[in-house]
Amino acid sequence: MKKPVFSRILLKLSGEALMGEKQFGIDPQVLKKYAGEVKAAKDMGVQIGIVIGGGNIFRGVENSSSGIDKVTGDQMGMLATLINALALQSALEHEGMVTRLMSAIRVDVVAEPFIRRRAIRHLEKDRVVIFGAGTGNPYFTTDTAAVLRAVEIEADVIMKGTRVDGVYDSDPERNPRAFKYDQLTYLEVLEKDLKVMDMTAITLCKENKLPILVFNMNTPGNLQRIVLGEQVGTKVMEVASPLIQNS
Repeated sequence: MKKPVFSRILLKLSGEALMGEKQFGIDPQVLKKYAGEVKAAKDMGVQIGIVIGGGNIFRGVENSSSGIDKVTGDQMGMLATLINALALQSALEHEGMVTRLMSAIRVDVVAEPFIRRRAIRHLEKDRVVIFGAGTGNPYFTTDTAAVLRAVEIEADVIMKGTRVDGVYDSDPERNPRAFKYDQLTYLEVLEKDLKVMDMTAITLCKENKLPILVFNMNTPGNLQRIVLGEQVGTKVMEVASPLIQNS
């Protein structure tokens, strides 16, 4: 039986992914499916941290032109991530997992404050840790928050679950001839202006040599396959990794 090639991962999920076929809000079936995928990976002995966005509820950047200033809009977005985090926490616990929700802003009634050493201890005790409220500061995306938390908890890799099966040179949902990359360097992502993560997040990954794996979270078993080192999605790193082999 294959063994995981990663011992600790940070899974980044978009808020939009939780909508399913809805126009906004949370689809309970998507939550249940994602919880099952996380459980399957966790049952292999992998420690898992999760960061989830809030775009299905509120997007600070898009709404900042509607009379809401940028800082307030971003703060509303942070609260939206907490709503999603609570929903995901409930779904994970229904699958029998022990979880902890940690927030970058103080909401002590529903979440612990983020303390790095405590987060690592939770992971060591086999708890799934969900990190909410981004970085706690405006002007930073949840992608950047995910990379920051991944670096802080000393994750082996950051895995970005999306609706498509990797990184393309254009939108594959609009362009059927879009070219898929199997592997990229951080500099190539920046130079080609590929929408993997924002520039701050990519730069932080580069500085800390943190690999990024972009994959389709909606394909059953993908998370497990990545954890086992199979070629799934797109890898972003400085050089080719000896840990990740073609299946």
